[in-house]
Amino acid sequence: MRIVEIFTAGGIVMYPLLAFSVVAIALIAERIAFWLRINRRQRQVASEVLKIYLHDPEMALAKLRSNLDLPIARIFLEALTLDQISPNGFRLVLESATQAEIPNLKRFNTFFDIIITASPLLGLLGTVLGLIQSFASITLDNVGAQNIGGATAGISEALVSTATGIIVAVFTLVFARAFRGLYQRQLSLIREYGTQLEFYYLRQYENQLENKGFVQPYARS
Repeated sequence: MRIVEIFTAGGIVMYPLLAFSVVAIALIAERIAFWLRINRRQRQVASEVLKIYLHDPEMALAKLRSNLDLPIARIFLEALTLDQISPNGFRLVLESATQAEIPNLKRFNTFFDIIITASPLLGLLGTVLGLIQSFASITLDNVGAQNIGGATAGISEALVSTATGIIVAVFTLVFARAFRGLYQRQLSLIREYGTQLEFYYLRQYENQLENKGFVQPYARS
């Protein structure tokens, strides 16, 4: 059976299911491109910035500015561009910047949830409509080829729509779960490197206080 015939056999619910599948494919393609870019560069850039920062903070800032398409670069830059803030203030800025990046990391999750939830329900609706058509085409006083054909078409609509709804939901669910896993891993990485940056900033802060002859309230024992 050709795709057009299958689509026609599925009934009216195939149209919203087709729309869901097109939207899901487009969003999945965007997320794949996003996560490929993040996973390929973010860890390397963060490591290089931390190494540079201890010796040349200005060069570290330049490195961050050249990688503003990465969430961790925007987070670090948000904190490092503030002048003369305390280590506690620095930590708060890092946490705030991280929270601001979370919606970008979790982008389209709501749409994926809608598609995953609604697609099987649309398939079930197609099943009900198909069964209604089947029963409506059958009359006890005239059981013939025409009635049997109508019943068969209704059953075909029920099965095709159900299968399509499940396929769309499962396909979207697989990628949505993968994207959530990538989000959790990247969030852990951001917090890991953010903690290291806090430590390096504390060292810089203490050195500045020592050079100015101030008491070091954050000095290590």
